[in-house]
Amino acid sequence: MTDVCFRADFASSSQWVAGRSWAYPDGGPTNRNDNKLDHLVSDPAYSRGGTFRATRRDDGLWDAGLLTTEGSEDGFMVRTGDRLDARVRLPVEIGAWPAIWTWRDGDQEIDVFEYHPDNPDLLELSNHVRDAHRYHRDEAVRPGGWINLRVEFGSRTVVWSLNGRRVFADHRGVGRDWHAYLIVNLSVCAGRYHPAPDPEATEMSFEVSALTVRRPART
Repeated sequence: MTDVCFRADFASSSQWVAGRSWAYPDGGPTNRNDNKLDHLVSDPAYSRGGTFRATRRDDGLWDAGLLTTEGSEDGFMVRTGDRLDARVRLPVEIGAWPAIWTWRDGDQEIDVFEYHPDNPDLLELSNHVRDAHRYHRDEAVRPGGWINLRVEFGSRTVVWSLNGRRVFADHRGVGRDWHAYLIVNLSVCAGRYHPAPDPEATEMSFEVSALTVRRPART
């Protein structure tokens, strides 16, 4: 049995901090060394409605939305044994780089997913805690498409499911005492690994309509 221990309310200032993250140098607003054109902003129009947006700036960077539980009043962290479920609409614009992931103290990163529309049918699923990843191709994955994601953070294996079907079990896990904050954001590619946005593009977005975390019930 599991209980819901976290149900995302992106408008909640007690659950989420907007526009800064210690996963970025000095908390942001930029992370150019990671091949990103992001310029993080706290403007609620960029994240608080569950639609994560980025818009082009005059200096070549992009104002972009990011929410994290790190530093929030509630300070929620995902833990070993938890299960995360999310419903996501993927972006269509080249250069968009959406992700749901975890972070704490410079690492503890599990990528629920990353996506790049230049690889239209591919999701990137990664355990950076214990070095495992999968590039998963699926006909359900496409620009503008809705997908349901599930990740089970096991001590010995992390399991990813897509639309109710298991697609990757890493057989590495996160260990017994793992815990980390949540991050949801839209980055923008600078062109080194994936194409930068088209010159005429001015805006991009993706949407997270639901995100919950369940935890084994205490007996």
